[in-house]
Amino acid sequence: MTDRYDQGMKTRRAVLGDAHVDRATATTHAFDAPFQRMITEGAWGTLWADETIPARERSMLTLAVLAATGNFDEIAMHVRATARTGASREDVMQAFLHAAVYAGVPRANRAIAIAKEVYAEMDA
Repeated sequence: MTDRYDQGMKTRRAVLGDAHVDRATATTHAFDAPFQRMITEGAWGTLWADETIPARERSMLTLAVLAATGNFDEIAMHVRATARTGASREDVMQAFLHAAVYAGVPRANRAIAIAKEVYAEMDA
């Protein structure tokens, strides 16, 4: 593996937690291995590993972009990650409010509903 892959796994584990990464890697097969390698090196080993933007702010940006683009399948994972990135619930709401103004209320509304479900799970 590459240095970027190793850094990516380190960052991915720090943000998403060992349990999540272990589940994702355990189900990796020959077909999706190139995709897993690409996101580990690119998203986690390059983008998330860059220290220009702190993890808290990167978390908020990620959630706002996911909501704005309607990529709801990734929101729960990134809301859970806020427990490790330092983004508060108020920060997350601000990210979704930003998405509501600039990308549309229905998308932000759906993102908020997902976050509420995740927070209820985390609080239980």
